[in-house]
Amino acid sequence: MVQRQLPKPTDVFEYLQFKRPQLDRKRARLESALTIEDLRRIAKRRTPTAAFDYTDGSAESEISIARARQAFEDVEFHPEVLRDVEHVDTTATVFGAESKLPFGIAPTGFTRLMQTEGETAGAGAANAAGIPFTLSTLGTTSIEHVKEANPGGRNWFQLYVMRQRDISYALVERAAAAGYETLFFTVDTPVAGARLRDKRNGFSIPPQLTLRTLLDAAPRPWWWIDFLTTPKLEFASLTATGGTVGDLLDLAMDPTISFEDLKVIRDLWPGKLAIKGVQSLEDAKRFADFGVDGIVLSNHGGRQLDRAPIPFHLLPDVVREVGGDLDVLVDTGIMNGADIVASIALGATFTLVGRAYLYGLMAGGRAGVDRTIAILADQIIRTMKLLGAHSLEELEPRHVTQLERLVPRARA
Repeated sequence: MVQRQLPKPTDVFEYLQFKRPQLDRKRARLESALTIEDLRRIAKRRTPTAAFDYTDGSAESEISIARARQAFEDVEFHPEVLRDVEHVDTTATVFGAESKLPFGIAPTGFTRLMQTEGETAGAGAANAAGIPFTLSTLGTTSIEHVKEANPGGRNWFQLYVMRQRDISYALVERAAAAGYETLFFTVDTPVAGARLRDKRNGFSIPPQLTLRTLLDAAPRPWWWIDFLTTPKLEFASLTATGGTVGDLLDLAMDPTISFEDLKVIRDLWPGKLAIKGVQSLEDAKRFADFGVDGIVLSNHGGRQLDRAPIPFHLLPDVVREVGGDLDVLVDTGIMNGADIVASIALGATFTLVGRAYLYGLMAGGRAGVDRTIAILADQIIRTMKLLGAHSLEELEPRHVTQLERLVPRARA
């Protein structure tokens, strides 16, 4: 029988700990986010529907992105216990240099549409975290201004081979002159994917003020104030080429792109060259024979071909065949640091995050991107410790099982 007594006032106050209120609303908002999904929910509240859906959505029925995320959830980890993991090393080596974490920021187009700080926020946060930042051909901050935001860090450039080849060649030369170290030659965009959310939202680039957009913006006046009081939204590295935003989008997609274009870019580019958008083992081996420095297993975040192969599922076979010759990177579907750990364990050299970064950007500008990186870093460190791994080099396929949900039938 438990003996009961009247509590002493001093005992009561010992259990009552009042948390000091956080008066900085942005800081409070971001501190409340414990996962990338939390940042996504905040971003959705703070961003007009058309702009949020442009980021969040993918092609057609959005099957590719759903499958990619599910593949990371369908992972079983195999921890090793009784290992001293007080300290773990998250340093990765990719394209011959170090990154403090095993992920970098992926190239995203029209980034200032999501939040006015755009690529400057991403590049500055990457600089502070010691990770690479990748600028898109369709970025809204210029090659030179991104370099200013990340002066001592690692800057990579993602190239679309445009219909007017001289435009692409000029971008390659500018990126080299600005000190960018790695070029991503993008191969999965002969035509644009069907982004149905954008069509249903009546979305246009640049955004147009209609009755519908004004009504949607009413609860989010800060977004429109930022949009209307900051520099014009445009493809900043392409302003000298002329043409409207729509014209430049059309130029960026070219169904005639071929290996001959890759040869030209290889001759022009003095740094590391990687192929972004590889979606088969056969193509991975073909590019390895071509002599590039790396490949990115990616289906463009599900924004091009719906029902495309899952990059994470391709990873083990590709690493086995070409991992000794190339750096193998993977993106699409990463929403947790555990996804990154699983990728590294299965042989990936490095990973890239796109939407996760943009959710943070929409949730809080530069501070939101910092929060994205902090959340992923914390998840990576905790997962490594629970697996008993002191460093990325200790992560091996034995730590991970990819559970099968979609089992292919034998090919005829």
